[in-house]
Amino acid sequence: MAAAAVVAFLEGEGPDARGRTVFEILAMNDVVLERSHDFIQWLFPLPEPSAAVPDAPVLTPDDIRAIRESELAPAALAAATDRMANFYRSTHDWLMPNDHNHRRITRIIRSLRLLAGDAEAEAFRAFIMARVEATRAPISARSRGYWATA
Repeated sequence: MAAAAVVAFLEGEGPDARGRTVFEILAMNDVVLERSHDFIQWLFPLPEPSAAVPDAPVLTPDDIRAIRESELAPAALAAATDRMANFYRSTHDWLMPNDHNHRRITRIIRSLRLLAGDAEAEAFRAFIMARVEATRAPISARSRGYWATA
């Protein structure tokens, strides 16, 4: 999959590898988000391949620049951040020592830092940590460490 496709996806002009638009993914309910494992790489892309989703986009420096300079892509990133915050606010299964959502959270923080800036990344991390602390969730030190350094 050409990485430039992710720019079109985040601008609402193109589909992901399964033919879904950013709007369709953002409209998924929590159950579908939990069970789907190939959307997070499109909402929050990174410059390295995904081990879990081989056809996920891999950002190039040109993609990063295009997303940062876009009028539409930052709005999609903000909407995706809000959607995932709502997901983590309303679900509880991830509040355990180890869960696949911990990797998603790391990806979100790293992608936000790269594409939206440190303030956005830190705000999302602070939200996650506040949720963890409020629920006294036994999140592993390893996951917490990944979030702190993402």
